[in-house]
Amino acid sequence: MFVFTRTRAVAVSAMALVLLSVASIGTAGADASRLDRIDRPGQRQQTLHVYSASMDRVIPLQVITAPDAGVPAPTLYLLNGAGGGEDKANWYNQTDIVQFFADKNVNVVTPAAGKFSYYTDWLRDDPKLGRNKWQTFLTEELPPIIDATLNTTGVNAIAGLSMSATAVLNLAIAAPDRYRAVGAYSGCASVADPMGRAYVDLVFARAGADPANMWGPPGDPAWRANDAYLNAERLRGKAIYLSSATGLPGIAETLPPGASPGKVIGMTDQILLGGAIEAATNLCTQRLATRLQELNIPAQTVFRAAGTHTWKYWEQDLHNSWPLLAAAIGAS
Repeated sequence: MFVFTRTRAVAVSAMALVLLSVASIGTAGADASRLDRIDRPGQRQQTLHVYSASMDRVIPLQVITAPDAGVPAPTLYLLNGAGGGEDKANWYNQTDIVQFFADKNVNVVTPAAGKFSYYTDWLRDDPKLGRNKWQTFLTEELPPIIDATLNTTGVNAIAGLSMSATAVLNLAIAAPDRYRAVGAYSGCASVADPMGRAYVDLVFARAGADPANMWGPPGDPAWRANDAYLNAERLRGKAIYLSSATGLPGIAETLPPGASPGKVIGMTDQILLGGAIEAATNLCTQRLATRLQELNIPAQTVFRAAGTHTWKYWEQDLHNSWPLLAAAIGAS
């Protein structure tokens, strides 16, 4: 993804305290996935550090807990883009996520890692990116830990943008009982066809990583297995929100009078490069929307007449998609 940049009290239960010291959740044994520690426990904004057995490392997760810790709440897993939340281009730095969820009965969990990973299970370790087993982590290892640590209902939704918009569709397909709703903002569901593969290659060009380490060489069955357009039937029963824009300059592509030369250059890049990327994701999103319609699978779709590949629109998408997501998971 190319982007242009611009945690109230929660009670840690006795079980969670035990987890912090001696126990683990998931596979039995010392090497099982487990909660490692919590930064700022008891506050609404926390960072949970969770050891992933599949990736053999501790993953930081930014968390906003529900306003009333005494009332069970559902969980929204909200993924960052290609930077994985490891750079400034993330939900916390670029949007009003904290204010927006201040009064909403939901726990919001966002991994602050996973750059250029497509949040999927890679076939092989990559020299640049190491070991990526994000599908296993997000669908199997992490949810039981979140449910045991936070006061959750066990009901989940998932949403993401750009690179992770592809990922959230695939995660919902791979673990149909895990998520009741999915929001995909400015992503490309197709990965197996030439256009979709070109988009993946564009993302990996920034990382210096080899997409063959992810799903094999072109034509490997793993590419088709992770193509949400080809597997759209398996989205049936989910609440679905899809959005994209044409790539033409919109409200976020304006500068105030007297803008500095640096801002002018940055906005020019946003309009040209960000516009081209958004135009490509628009074609992908339109294609998936058409496929869902052919299959008679309901989806809320938003196609903006203007807008590039940038955070102002994704913040708007989060706001616009929330009623759909909230209704599906029972968040008041």
